[in-house]
Amino acid sequence: MSEPQNGWLRARWRRPAGTMVAAAACIAGAALALATVTGPAAAAGPATRGPANVALAAPAIAAVASGYAHTCAVRADATLWCWGSNWSGEVGDGTNTSRTTPVQVGSATTWAGIDAGSNFACATRTDRTLWCWGANKRGQLGDGTTTNRNAPVQVGTATTWANISAGDAHTCGVRTDGTLWCWGFNRLGQLGLGSDAWTVTTPTRVGTASNWATVTAGFAHTCASRTDGTLWCWGDSSSGQLGVGSLSYSTTPAQVGTATTWRAAAAGLVHTCATRTDGTLWCWGNNGYGQLGAGTTYQTTPQQIVGSSAWSRADAGYDTSCASRTDGTLWCWGNNMTGQLGDGTTTNRSAPVQVGTATTWTTGLVTGYHTCSIRTDANLWCWGNNANSQLGDGTTTQRSTPAQVVFPA
Repeated sequence: MSEPQNGWLRARWRRPAGTMVAAAACIAGAALALATVTGPAAAAGPATRGPANVALAAPAIAAVASGYAHTCAVRADATLWCWGSNWSGEVGDGTNTSRTTPVQVGSATTWAGIDAGSNFACATRTDRTLWCWGANKRGQLGDGTTTNRNAPVQVGTATTWANISAGDAHTCGVRTDGTLWCWGFNRLGQLGLGSDAWTVTTPTRVGTASNWATVTAGFAHTCASRTDGTLWCWGDSSSGQLGVGSLSYSTTPAQVGTATTWRAAAAGLVHTCATRTDGTLWCWGNNGYGQLGAGTTYQTTPQQIVGSSAWSRADAGYDTSCASRTDGTLWCWGNNMTGQLGDGTTTNRSAPVQVGTATTWTTGLVTGYHTCSIRTDANLWCWGNNANSQLGDGTTTQRSTPAQVVFPA
């Protein structure tokens, strides 16, 4: 499909709990968009696997990230693999050829974590350097240019990146010293810099605080937690997605309530979800598809999803939300037009529905128009939209239930 123009085809988010973690408890964050999504009718059941005469394997997966129409994963051997749409070079294999099955990105074996924006991606290595590739019209790759890159380019020379989150057309990251940095598109203040500069092409520090813990970049808003358990959001709040009780945007971080028990947040297209240390889950912002997990209108402050206090991690996408529980179950709700809830239907849901009956899901999950998650055996499963082969199964068949992703041996 055509790439989002100027980051404004309502193309994104998720995201993420936007941290990058190199383990089965991996990141999000993610990336996503609401443009014209096409594809065959939903089909439950296992996917047709890649070409005959090609050896296939199910290697252990450490981290996964989903963009609008592409997917990337870091394997346990620290290699990086991507697949799906490659219009802007988001697969990172040095071409602009879309890939129907996973292809390795370069030959490095030192990748640690990954996050995907709408049509770009960023990843850290074990030496804590940061690398980005794909669309760069708004400077979201952080390399000082607005030139698209079809292979990873290093972001500056810093070797202190702790976690990263890629939004629709902006990126933010936390360094090991607790400082927060953002770059890319800034029309609605999503970089948190207090300025009205539309484009920032290199990492720029947000404020003076040095106790940031995690960050998540949505479509045009950003949220981040601090080590003191507070949560802060900034950027667009036209649907209340900042959670600060206002429908106006903020160009600097604004605290979400007074709670000091926030664990991590996930910024979506125009909504946000977050978990607290007591295992409760809260969402706010737009609720047009039921993505807040309750049959209400939009919310400008956090609203608890009732029924469980055993939530371990949440992710927010294009009007879709998913979250894992401590019992290993996975639940999704909201927009389901491409089967991204994984419940075997394309029916939108205004309350969490369980994805199958498996109790082996980890906190490694990402959701958008397609959803992927890692199980305790370190295998990767994906479902939802597949118009650009973002499910990695060699087809363009939409899936409304999870199908395991296989890799070339």
